[in-house]
Amino acid sequence: KDRESASMKSNCNITSGDFQGFFLGTRRALHENQRESITLTVEEVSPRTVGLLIALYERAVGLYASMIGINAYHQPGVEAGKKAAGEVIVLQTQLMDVLQAHPGQPFKVEEIAQHLGSAPDLETLFKICEHLSSNPDRKIGKLAGETPFQSTYAWQG
Repeated sequence: KDRESASMKSNCNITSGDFQGFFLGTRRALHENQRESITLTVEEVSPRTVGLLIALYERAVGLYASMIGINAYHQPGVEAGKKAAGEVIVLQTQLMDVLQAHPGQPFKVEEIAQHLGSAPDLETLFKICEHLSSNPDRKIGKLAGETPFQSTYAWQG
């Protein structure tokens, strides 16, 4: 969750909280370069959670780098991450178009992917749905399923 109040939107209807595309893009770029990574998910972005994450990673990166003798701050695939982030923003826009074209109709992630037709990465699509449904001003409702991938998402506009 980004915030309680409405988010400022760019001309593409993207908010600052939607820049998870950079995160997802970098994550994909690391994977494609056989670099391992982990993901921590927090329920809400707040000064406290951001501070805790910064402190955690600052210590983990510094400690690990000193243990194995590398420059841990050199990130491979930065350009690839930027490109992938752009693709995630396009995917989010397409996802919103599908949901808005069918107001109130619930869709599983796989069903949204079928409407998109371009065989998007289901995990990325799922993360976008989770992000949008966590922010009330985005007007995406979530109905939890027995498993996360059985959850449905609908435009509540």
